[in-house]
Amino acid sequence: MWGRLGALLQQVVEPRESAQDLLQSFIHHWKGVTQYYLETTDESCPARNTDIPWRLRQLLDILVYEENECGNRENPEDVNGSGGVDHTGPCMEYLLQHKILETLCTLAKAEYPPGMRQQVLVFFSRLLTKVQRPLLHYINVHRPVQKLVALGGDAVGVTAHKEELQFLISICSKLEKDPSLFCHILESENVKAAISAANEEEGAAGSSRQKPKQSLFKALLRLCLCQSQTGRLAVRAREALLGVLRAAQQEGPARLIAQSDLRQQVAQRLCELHNQIPLSTHPCDITATDGTDWRTEVSSEEYNAMSPEVSAVRRFLCWVEYCNCLLKESHEVISVTMADSITEHYLRSILQEELLHVSELRILRSTALLSAVLHRLNPSPLTQRLVIFLLGEDRGPETRGDSTPQLRAQLIQRCNHLSDEISLTTLRLFEDILQFPEEICMYSLVLRNLESRGYLSAVHEESRAQDSEAFEGTDELEEDPYFTDGFPDTGLRLHNGNQDGGTGSSGTEQSVRSFLSLVPEEMKSSDSGFDTYLQDALVQYRSCSQRASSWGWPVSPQPPSAGHPGQDEFYEGLFLQVLLDRLGSILDQPYEVNLQVTSLLTRIALFPHPHIQEYLLNPFINLAPGARTLFSVLVRVVADLAQRSQRVSNFQEMLLLIRRQLTGETPAEPLGHDTLCRGVVVLEEFCKELAAAACVTHQPLGI
Repeated sequence: MWGRLGALLQQVVEPRESAQDLLQSFIHHWKGVTQYYLETTDESCPARNTDIPWRLRQLLDILVYEENECGNRENPEDVNGSGGVDHTGPCMEYLLQHKILETLCTLAKAEYPPGMRQQVLVFFSRLLTKVQRPLLHYINVHRPVQKLVALGGDAVGVTAHKEELQFLISICSKLEKDPSLFCHILESENVKAAISAANEEEGAAGSSRQKPKQSLFKALLRLCLCQSQTGRLAVRAREALLGVLRAAQQEGPARLIAQSDLRQQVAQRLCELHNQIPLSTHPCDITATDGTDWRTEVSSEEYNAMSPEVSAVRRFLCWVEYCNCLLKESHEVISVTMADSITEHYLRSILQEELLHVSELRILRSTALLSAVLHRLNPSPLTQRLVIFLLGEDRGPETRGDSTPQLRAQLIQRCNHLSDEISLTTLRLFEDILQFPEEICMYSLVLRNLESRGYLSAVHEESRAQDSEAFEGTDELEEDPYFTDGFPDTGLRLHNGNQDGGTGSSGTEQSVRSFLSLVPEEMKSSDSGFDTYLQDALVQYRSCSQRASSWGWPVSPQPPSAGHPGQDEFYEGLFLQVLLDRLGSILDQPYEVNLQVTSLLTRIALFPHPHIQEYLLNPFINLAPGARTLFSVLVRVVADLAQRSQRVSNFQEMLLLIRRQLTGETPAEPLGHDTLCRGVVVLEEFCKELAAAACVTHQPLGI
């Protein structure tokens, strides 16, 4: 049955050998281990070249044989010896009473002979794995186990990562099978940690009652980041820790883990990996890093083949993904404490300082890292804390000039930074924030100042119908070739229900026409319609609607209410203010910035809140004095374009050339007025996107 029994059991121990003879053999081999230290004089001889490894194997084989024989005698039908054994055999009793495991720990700590720690780790691993009866509840087992765990952080002797990991995995396997053992492994660790903290406060850091050098979780997390030749060692350590947390779903074990140093160790390694990312790392090297997976960690050789920037970013993002997995799989008590620790030690102590820094390199690195982190987080206590960290908790209307909380205001203002690279990186960050499945993101950035509908004039309701009739009577829209036969044949059909700002599909058609006719024909570079944007808009709208389905948003506009006290005119809020300011400069900004600004505004417009759709997609509302909407800003941009285009000869031909360059039909080369022409192309396409958004947000069938 046990095919790897040592020479002693094969030749000396007969199947019917008495328990007394077995005990004598056990004692003989143990004395053989201790005798080595009395007789040897060569301190440089490695442990593997002595008879210690062989004698330790004999000790283990005898213990396994003894348990198996006891099990068969207790239950003759249980030939595998897996049945429960209610008492220990004489050899196991000897092991426990004579504190053999304590002695082995002492020998491992001394690392004499060289490599002894590896041999002890292997013995402990096999003992915990092969002996079926529970052992960790014995004080003479779990105390030396804790001591051996603590030795892993020492830099004494040869590296024993493989043996240490196997030892830790054997402990984790026992904890997974019997979570009640957590109290024997973690409770004393937690007590020692509390005593150590108290001693440090009293200035008694040298007390003998301090916390061990290394806890179980600290040891596992250290190996989780170990760079081995295959990478597999780190992955196995991560899987072992995750398995332990999955098993601890009862409140008792969960609270023990929550009180341990796990939360600090996880956050500490996140901080260390963040600080290892070179300051010179370009944002594109961070945001373009994909395919990271903590389960398929690359080897050290593969990391060495990468640039220092890319390898450091990959390690950091793999750890972020692993932390996210730990949070999702853990008991809520563990998850909350871990999220609190990451918030305190990483978000507030490291990331916030970098985000508020004046150095352009630090701003770019931290902003791009934040975007990458957002991509890798799923709903958990950490996502909620991250949103509060970025945006604050205030749900009241903003006032003009308000710059609290500081981080929120700073990030929003950087969307309109002097550095186009900082602006672009920050705009991308907010696009990621708006895709986060937390209602506070949309509320804090967009809805806070739209709830009162303060952008409407007092006569809005009376004049709305008149404006609609007047709009329908214009010849310009009736002659629009895209609407001679209704909407393009895209499969979309509109309900005939009433909508604010128009009636049914008629009001929707008016909104769509308004956006499509905004740019005059002589200033257009393409004669294509907006139907190419409809399908994308429909997909995004469905996604936004699904995300917001649990947020309790109204289905129709709420009655207008008084504005913010002390505020004479409507204020759209800092985020919309910056975006609309950026949109107003579309003719003078880099092409990439324009694309990002218009993408953000389109994404916001597709959220199914009636006030958002009214403010961003309804051209017919009467504005309160001093108020502006997306459509009114576009009107001013087009008016500015009409004047500037007259000063450029062959303006439309230049527009056509620029469009061909942007689509890759012709090679890019300076033509003069490039920024202006690219801005016009973006403006033209943005109006089509808004037309598609206005179409799909008015209750298309199939949503």
